[in-house]
Amino acid sequence: MKKIALVAALGVSALALNTGIAAADYTLNILHINDFHSRIEPINRFDSTCDAEDDAEGKCFGGIARVKTKLDERRSSLSSTDQNVLFVIGGDQFQGSLFYSTYKGKADVEFTNQMGVDAMVLGNHEFDDGPEVLAEYIKAADFPIISGNILFGANTPLGDSVAPYLIKEVGGEKIGILSATATDTEELSSPGPGLLFVDEVQALQDQVSELEEMGVNKIVLVSHVGFPRDKEIAAMVDGLDVIVGGHSNTLLSNIRDRATDVYPTMVENPSGMQVPIVHAYAYSKYLGELRVTFDDDGNVLRANGEPHLLDASVEPDAEFASRVLDLAGPIEELKGTIVGETTEPINGNREQCRAQECQMGNLVADAILDRVKGQGVQIAFQNGGGLRASIDAGEITMGEVLTVLPFQNTLATFEIKGSDVMAALENGVGQIEEGAGRFPQVAGMTFNFDSNAEPGSRISNVMVAEGDGFLPLDMEATYKAVSNNFMRNGGDGYSAFTTAANAYDYGPGLEQVVADYLTANNPYTPFIDGRITAGTAEMAKEVAMEAKVEEQVAVVVPETSLGAGALATTGPTIEAPAMEKETMEKETMEKGGHVVVAGDTYWDLAKKYYGDATMWTKLDEANPEYRAKGLEIGTTLVVPQ
Repeated sequence: MKKIALVAALGVSALALNTGIAAADYTLNILHINDFHSRIEPINRFDSTCDAEDDAEGKCFGGIARVKTKLDERRSSLSSTDQNVLFVIGGDQFQGSLFYSTYKGKADVEFTNQMGVDAMVLGNHEFDDGPEVLAEYIKAADFPIISGNILFGANTPLGDSVAPYLIKEVGGEKIGILSATATDTEELSSPGPGLLFVDEVQALQDQVSELEEMGVNKIVLVSHVGFPRDKEIAAMVDGLDVIVGGHSNTLLSNIRDRATDVYPTMVENPSGMQVPIVHAYAYSKYLGELRVTFDDDGNVLRANGEPHLLDASVEPDAEFASRVLDLAGPIEELKGTIVGETTEPINGNREQCRAQECQMGNLVADAILDRVKGQGVQIAFQNGGGLRASIDAGEITMGEVLTVLPFQNTLATFEIKGSDVMAALENGVGQIEEGAGRFPQVAGMTFNFDSNAEPGSRISNVMVAEGDGFLPLDMEATYKAVSNNFMRNGGDGYSAFTTAANAYDYGPGLEQVVADYLTANNPYTPFIDGRITAGTAEMAKEVAMEAKVEEQVAVVVPETSLGAGALATTGPTIEAPAMEKETMEKETMEKGGHVVVAGDTYWDLAKKYYGDATMWTKLDEANPEYRAKGLEIGTTLVVPQ
């Protein structure tokens, strides 16, 4: 293990100079992308496919042709001064657009083969269509695809096609490239039988030792485990020099307002050395570039860099752009079909849909419940991680729906006990701090969660729709439920669904169900109605009691001059409470704060205070303490003016 501290390493260098031993620093430039998710075409500000009009106005980002341009530019610039360069991919090339739905990775590998990839780690989404599709991708790839914590059995079509690591000589130095894939891939995807995902820490420590025994002292981990886990690995595994990550769609940057942390983020390893960690968001929007300088013993002396934003200033590579158009032809007709219209943008923001009620979650959950309500189905579940984009205001195309729901999941119906409903909800909020995709968007029910409570004890006040009202969840009762086939088969940890009675997983495609719902409810207006609330159980009960009192007050009919046969078409107007509310809101704004009530989201609050829902990031940046746990009823948010 390398256990020489930085000061000691500098001392050794000085000694080497005095004794005539040659010792020179070595610099490695690492270019990288992660979580590309088949964004072969350019994307808009919502991370979904950019239309021709926005493209013409310079509002698009990324796309494979821009990645190629910037990659070639940076590689050429560095190589012209004899710099050492690696280009690595942090996993999840698969899934996320019509290109993947249509070509199943064939289009991606065609382009990627022309980009000089030095290594790619397997992401969880590479397994979405089973090992057979992945095996074809690996067979077609002209670059090494690796994963160091997957054990491949004899009965898997992947065989020995995936190595745990590789050693690459760059500028006369041996670079060890290790890799790791998310250990919960069996829950998140469909790897099939014969694969075992083992703990990354022990696997990586063993592989570091192997490389060091072979004389390799510069070791880069290309991982697909997420930024929080990368930091844990850096602190626990001795001998790793650099981590280039993916999986959590994290932006690290020194200049971007919405960055999670700096680029690189430094973490101390067991020997006291600093390990630089880098991520470059997702969806082809950035190309990361890290410059690392090592001493002769392989210790990191310096690390700096910044992701390049691939906006309209980056001219798409002409050959790639032409080929994209060729491949897009067969799917353009489908993408262009108008399925409905929305009066406002439908917010499918990743941070919100994985932590609280969100507009896209309500749309999808309502749509799937509506589709099967004639069968007596009462409740619906949709995992927040299955919602992959927002939709802007105006006409909605089938292409936009498919970008939101790219996984080709089918509707799944089943019967489940109330106790298993509770277990499913607890699972859904059990990893909210990590931004896990299992967060439950629901319909036909309401619930409260307390992110400060221990996992497994966070859910309270679960109510199920019954007639025109709601009744408490009955733990012994059996409910008819609907979700998608991924969740029903245990995806995202929903093991409570796997033993459900009368399960049927082969309903219509989720994207078609949502498209049909939008057509039937055209124009559609997105909303938040408070079906999911955050806070302690006691706070939630108080809010529920207040709502009940308000409801009772609202139905009191005052004496009027109407005759016995006359009907009032409007409820009584009570001026004082409205005035009090207006006064309270004014005072709150003057104080620069907002007291959270049931149903509040940054999206709606930004629309209220700034007149523009897309300015929700201003609220998010001013209240970072709520990113992991969600908004809690009764707390006061800072509202920047």
